[in-house]
Amino acid sequence: MGDKRKKKKRTSPSATVRKSLGRKAYEKALAELHVELVHLQRWVVEKGLKVCIVFEGRDGAGKGGVIKAMTERVSPRVFRVVALPAPTEREKTQLFMQRYMAHFPAGGEIVIFDRSWYNRAGVERVMGFCSKEETEKFLEDVPMMERTMIDADIILVKYWLEVKPEEQQKRLEDRVEDGRKTWKLSQLDIDSYDRWDDYSQARDEMFQASDTPWAPWHVARAEDKRRVRLNVLSHLLTQVSYERLPVESVKLGERKIGEYTPVGFPFKYIPETF
Repeated sequence: MGDKRKKKKRTSPSATVRKSLGRKAYEKALAELHVELVHLQRWVVEKGLKVCIVFEGRDGAGKGGVIKAMTERVSPRVFRVVALPAPTEREKTQLFMQRYMAHFPAGGEIVIFDRSWYNRAGVERVMGFCSKEETEKFLEDVPMMERTMIDADIILVKYWLEVKPEEQQKRLEDRVEDGRKTWKLSQLDIDSYDRWDDYSQARDEMFQASDTPWAPWHVARAEDKRRVRLNVLSHLLTQVSYERLPVESVKLGERKIGEYTPVGFPFKYIPETF
């Protein structure tokens, strides 16, 4: 009698679909990473380190969500987020890097660029905001500029968030329909929507020119918003060598209440709508 058992169908690793990460598991992992980011923050301040983190990627890839997850439990005086608007007429006459360098970290700071000087190799190139010669000059100069940053003891970490076209379309459509997200959808996003291949080519040439041993690009898959946040935060903690500094024990003292008699000032309380 022949073996009638059905053979299991093999699937390649690339074909495996990962289940969405549940909220409880996500929040537990995120809380643990937040604790480590606080330890990192204390080390950076104590040792006077200068850390610069660059976030680039596709429109709708979730850069803002990753940055929010990174900064929501640390001090904004240490973790500074820089999201520059379009250059002014005056800034257009300056050296291209000039307005970015003004925001580079000083000792004891971690500066996060929500888009950066790589605009010159991405959106400015694709949308025709700069000339071909200006892009080529930037790609030629940027490795040397970043080498100068490293030589000045700046720890530079560069992230590119990559998302599939189907997921990008879903997220951009969500921005149109969800009143909480309409502010995220700019005219530039709309104008850029049908230029997927142009952005792919720009990304590839940017990587070829600027993925250097001293300032490599780190690419994160961003289809799963929760996973990409955890993955980037976890990776960042491996990029800055730090130690857990001892935390002094704190004890609240005795509280004195009742020695002062309030004058009965008529506080203007807001309506309790909820």
